[in-house]
Order: sequence, then structure tokens, then C-alpha cells
Amino acid sequence: MSAAATATFVKINTGYGKVEQAGYLLSNLLLFGRLLRRLGLDVNAGRMLDLMQALGHIQIGRKSDFYYTARSLLVHRHEDLRFFDQAFELFWRKPAEEWTALNLSGLNEQAQLRKPPNRQKPLLRSSIASSPSTGQSEQSESSRPQIVQTYSDVEILRRKDFAEMSVDELKRARELIAELVWQLGERRTRRKQPGAGSLFDLRRTLRRNLKYGGEVLKWARREPKFKPRPLVVIADISGSMERYTNLLLQFIYSLSSGLNQVEAFVFSTRLTRISKQLHNRDAERALKEVAHCVTDWAGGTRIGEALKDFNFRWGRRVLGRSAVVMIISDGWDRGDIPLLRQEMARLSLSSHRLIWLNPLLGHEGYEPLTQGMSAALPYVDDFLPVHNLVSLEQLGEVLAAMPRF
Repeated sequence: MSAAATATFVKINTGYGKVEQAGYLLSNLLLFGRLLRRLGLDVNAGRMLDLMQALGHIQIGRKSDFYYTARSLLVHRHEDLRFFDQAFELFWRKPAEEWTALNLSGLNEQAQLRKPPNRQKPLLRSSIASSPSTGQSEQSESSRPQIVQTYSDVEILRRKDFAEMSVDELKRARELIAELVWQLGERRTRRKQPGAGSLFDLRRTLRRNLKYGGEVLKWARREPKFKPRPLVVIADISGSMERYTNLLLQFIYSLSSGLNQVEAFVFSTRLTRISKQLHNRDAERALKEVAHCVTDWAGGTRIGEALKDFNFRWGRRVLGRSAVVMIISDGWDRGDIPLLRQEMARLSLSSHRLIWLNPLLGHEGYEPLTQGMSAALPYVDDFLPVHNLVSLEQLGEVLAAMPRF
């Protein structure tokens, strides 16, 4: 690293935070965070905001208070303590003049060369070209660290296709899927409950007015009672869906854990119910049990036959009480297309809302031209993508926005 790249010019005062003009403390803190980032510490914008808020609860003029506050919020690994101490002493020292150059060459070369963990990718960086007519002042300005807008690693992962993720990214994606909160629209039941509705409750009215000698002074009312809708998930695990199967099963497990009434089925050449296996509180063990009970992984696709099996064997059991049905498939079908059309029509009439999730829909230029997808679309209420974490978040918004009736 050159001397010009390692020199940072900062204007500070002897009070370690008390400055002569407003705005210097914030600028110095941002430059200090940038310095720690260059040294390899995991310092992000959120931790710098926490430090700014914490400064309002300490005596900022006391160096020890300021030091321990910054260290507790910005250092999260034991091996980073020595780099933080050296950077703190160099940066927040009392300058001999009003302007001082903090040369980082005194720090260990190992700290300068090592890369910080979870480095953020810069989105925009402004570069100032120096001309021969400019003096040393412009060179000093260009040597200052620039504050840039960045994309976090989580934001990049949220928009990455499931099929393109590495092993580590898939593991992180599973953790993010497990953190999703699911809410499904409620249905109106035939029962009533005490409330501010338009119906009078005569029994409660009489009991409430007994203390007034039987004269009615307060009327009790009833209102409709609402309950969460059941959700039925039918997922394709055929060969064409193999790249998405693992994360989609994690998604189904997240739905089963977050909602009360979820029935889950998977199919390739035959239909298999996996609701019982997903009731296990341990996600890894639940998915292993699913893998053990399903015998047609990555096989052919017969959507029509699978839906017929569902309609005749399970429809009456799980489609009551205005259930929402969610089919996850890319639409590639090797079975009977007229049968698929017939069973989709039957399923559409039996469910409150029919949602089809297609991982290929998130790809640019995709059109549902396959025979299976073309036959099913006329009976689908919502046709949505399911190829990344953002699409799952959008699905959550659709489920939560369902009307109450």
C-alpha cells in the first residue's frame, strides 16, 4: 500500500469528540469507521449508528469513556483488539497543528493486507481526476477515504436465483427462509363472538341487566368470528425441479411451522403426503424424514395424475373451510394434458384461492408456453415466481393481504 493511499487527513480537537465547528465529530467517526474497515474489522453502517447513539449517554470529553464505548460496539473478535487499539491511538491523538496526517504505515503490514470478512460490494464510487494545474491540496483531498453507498451481502443473496447459489449461500438462504414470518388471511366462520357487531345477544343482555332489576339499560352485541384459513401445498419434486427442491422444501417447512393448518404434498410420478413429517420441531430431522418417505425423487412429471389422486383421496379432508391451495411446479408435464385441465378445473372449484408458483417465472423473457402450464393457467388465481428470497417475501405479502370473508 502506497503512502498516499494510507494517509488520512482529519481535523480533530483535543477533547476527543468536542470540536470547534458542528459536523466534525460525525465526519471523524465515519472516517474512523472507514479506517477500521481497511484494517479488516467488521464495521458496518449499523454499528456506526449504534456508536453515535451511545455517545449521548457518556461523557464524550473523557477519553477512556469514549474508547471503551467505541471498542465494545465496533470490535467483535478478540484478534481485532490490537488493531483497534493502534488505530484508536493514531486517529484520536492530540495533533500538533490544526490539520494532521495519520499515516497508517506504522500499523502491521498484515493488518493492511488482510481482507475484512463480509466485505460489501460498492454500488457507486465518485472519482476525481487531478489535473496538472491543481496543487497538493487536491491530491490530499483524493487521498481521503470516500463514503460510498454499498450493497450488503444479504441484499445480494436475497436477489440471487436459488439454482445459482453455492453451498455456503444455500446454507445462509435456509437460515433466512427460517426467519420469514407468514400470515394467511382469515375466513369468516358461522359462529359469533362478543363484540361491537350489529347483532344483539339477548342472553348476555339479560344477564348483564339483572343488577338493574331486569330493566334493559345496556345491550350486548355479537360480531362474526374469524379463523385463519387452511393452506394446502402441492410441490413438484421431479427432475426438472431438482435445482430448487431443497430450498423449496425448507420453504414448505417454514410455512408449516409458521401457520396453524398446513397440509403438504409432493409429487413426481405419484403423490405423497408429508404433513406428518414436517411437524418435527427440528428442521434438519424433518427434511430427512421427508426424504426417507418419498420414493420418486427427481423422476418424471405427471401433474394431472397427481392432482387427480389429490382431489379424490384428500380433497374432502383438507379443502374444507375455504382452504388456499398452492402448487409449486415449473409446468413441465409428461402426463395426460386433458386430465390436467380437468383436475385443475375441479381443484379451482374446491379451493378458496389457487396459487401457482413457478421458479422459471423469475427469469427474464420467460413465457408459459409448455402444454402443462398453458392448460393450468386458466384456472389459476395468482401466477407468481419462486426463484429467490425476494419472491418468497412477495408471496408473504400476497398471503397476508387476502380479504376476510
